[in-house]
Amino acid sequence: MNNQHRILIFTGGTLGEWALEEIRDDDLIVGVDRGALFLIRHQLQPDLAIGDFDSVTGAEAEEIRTNSKTYISCDPVMKDQTDTEMAFHWALQQRPAEIVLLGALGTRFDHTLSNVHLLSLGLRFHIPCRILDEKNELLLIDKPIQIERGRFTHVSLLPFGWEVTGITLDGFQYPLHDAALRIGDSLGISNVLLSDSGSISLKNGQLLVIKSMD
Repeated sequence: MNNQHRILIFTGGTLGEWALEEIRDDDLIVGVDRGALFLIRHQLQPDLAIGDFDSVTGAEAEEIRTNSKTYISCDPVMKDQTDTEMAFHWALQQRPAEIVLLGALGTRFDHTLSNVHLLSLGLRFHIPCRILDEKNELLLIDKPIQIERGRFTHVSLLPFGWEVTGITLDGFQYPLHDAALRIGDSLGISNVLLSDSGSISLKNGQLLVIKSMD
């Protein structure tokens, strides 16, 4: 595929009109289980619908199958990956410009945390990845980035691993210089950008960056 395209994965968590606003004309759209039904009910045809479809009725599964360009169904018991992980691995194989997960944060914390862990696969494949919902945007970094505020009011940093070292923040209300964050530290919670953008750099480790709003 043309690696200038993004892949948007709509999963079965919390979705709404905010998610539809993220779609661009040249995006590839993947619907995971009930996320595929969400797309179809909003007059959008998924490029791929994938999952065990155990969260929809038989009639809804047929509706998804007939209204998707490609339909991949699997047994709900005899599988080793969540539906979202299967979709994410498919997306990685396409080598897109970016992968955006929507509906990946929901009421099931086990699924939410598992989806956050998928971001580490994006780093391994050198593909930018984000998790987005109405109130939050999550990304995982292992190298310096420029961060834009957008519609979010707060930026929080959490170590994704035992320790992240050499953290330096520029353009934030609460600056850090060559700092370390370890599991259990709350030092990186609820920072604020002083203008529309700022920078985050680090030397070692993986850092979870969470932009959020109340």
